[in-house]
Amino acid sequence: MSNIFPKSANRLPLQIIIYLFVLGGIATAGATYYMTPKYTRVGYAPVQPVPFSHALHAGQLGIDCRYCHSNVERSPHANIPTAQTCMNCHSQVKATSPLLAVVRHSYETGTPVPWVWIHITPDYAYFNHAIHINRGVSCVECHGRVDQMDTVKEVKSLAMGFCLDCHRDPAPHLRPRDEVTNLGWQASSPAAQLAMGQKFVHDWNVRPPQTCSGCHR
Repeated sequence: MSNIFPKSANRLPLQIIIYLFVLGGIATAGATYYMTPKYTRVGYAPVQPVPFSHALHAGQLGIDCRYCHSNVERSPHANIPTAQTCMNCHSQVKATSPLLAVVRHSYETGTPVPWVWIHITPDYAYFNHAIHINRGVSCVECHGRVDQMDTVKEVKSLAMGFCLDCHRDPAPHLRPRDEVTNLGWQASSPAAQLAMGQKFVHDWNVRPPQTCSGCHR
């Protein structure tokens, strides 16, 4: 009596297992490569409840970042300005503009403006703005040229690798403390930046943590 299935069918279970492993490996590699902040977060620019232009306020008008984000030098968190901060100017400037209705409502009722958070640090990661600002790390290193953005967007991945690259070699990212919020500032040359950064690393005792416990507490 002849066999119903050819002998090659005996290899079929092994072939299926191998194919499944290969397919799983491809899927894992694809997810690892693409499902990272570099691809899922960079370019994120949500629509805000108030069309606030950083290009106008921080760029054209030259308002210092710390006027609105007033706690950034002494707090782990960069606070979002209250409606009171906005109304310091807008009680006189464009006081009746319909675009500022949400701000006026917040000011009158105490209800926070429902800003959409853009740069989000995961709950399992610790980041302290004050430490970085006071060690000469400019806002531009993580947030880009916000002073040129009408709509703020995420331009850096802010992933663990991004942070570790800076922690391992901080010198290229340091500048004089009084230039931290001057987003357009640059050293005269890459060599001058490196020399200055290395001096700051030594003088300010800059030793960024590179162990897990430095950021995952």
